[in-house]
Amino acid sequence: MPMWMQALIWGTVAGAALILGSGIAWAWKVPKKVVSTVMAFGAGVLISALAFELVDEAVQGGGLLPTVVGFLAGALIFVGSNILLSRAGAKHRKRSGQMHPSEQESPGSGTAIAIGALIDGIPESVVLGLGLVAAGTVSPAMLAAVFISNVPEGLSSTAGMKRAGRSPVYVFGVWTSIAVFCGIASLLGYTTLENAPAELVAFITAIAAGGILAMLADTMIPEAFEEHHNLTGLTAAVGFLTAFTIHHLGG
Repeated sequence: MPMWMQALIWGTVAGAALILGSGIAWAWKVPKKVVSTVMAFGAGVLISALAFELVDEAVQGGGLLPTVVGFLAGALIFVGSNILLSRAGAKHRKRSGQMHPSEQESPGSGTAIAIGALIDGIPESVVLGLGLVAAGTVSPAMLAAVFISNVPEGLSSTAGMKRAGRSPVYVFGVWTSIAVFCGIASLLGYTTLENAPAELVAFITAIAAGGILAMLADTMIPEAFEEHHNLTGLTAAVGFLTAFTIHHLGG
């Protein structure tokens, strides 16, 4: 199978976890404790993946300076985008409670939530394609991390959207579209950087890593802590060790 097709498929598979989580939340009323537990676990998984699969490999492949600059740039890009989207009504897009505004309460918030979810998912997908550039194969640890973290994101956000009165057409349209864009982002991550210098690959990888860490701190961890409280840290630690084990066994 051509490498570009692998990038497209794996990115779409990772994005499809959002649809899986969304479907579960729409069909059943998942207890908030369960959602927050899975969210904390997913956050720990992603932290491990971005540390060992992204930042460390970026430094080894392209050097410290491109990695540091890229990481800071990624965090700044995400935080800046998140501030703008929060003002448009997407501040609590990953929350499962009563924080999602309806379209009547905040006109345009539905579009902002969709764009916000897309911005959350693109960095994770790009690095799947970049992994094919660097290693010639998708990283099992990174793929597992993205998939595992996307399930609770779909769960939590859909639960909040449903409580805000958004239609199933809107909800599943958002997640299906994002899954498709995730596949495209992974494809572009591979095709545009296939022959790029190692420093540029490291820079782009670090941008994605910085964006992912900022996303975790701004959106996933607050949702996990809101209900999970004292066990959030422990659950995240278990997620971290799970991804680290996958990384170690895969290496």
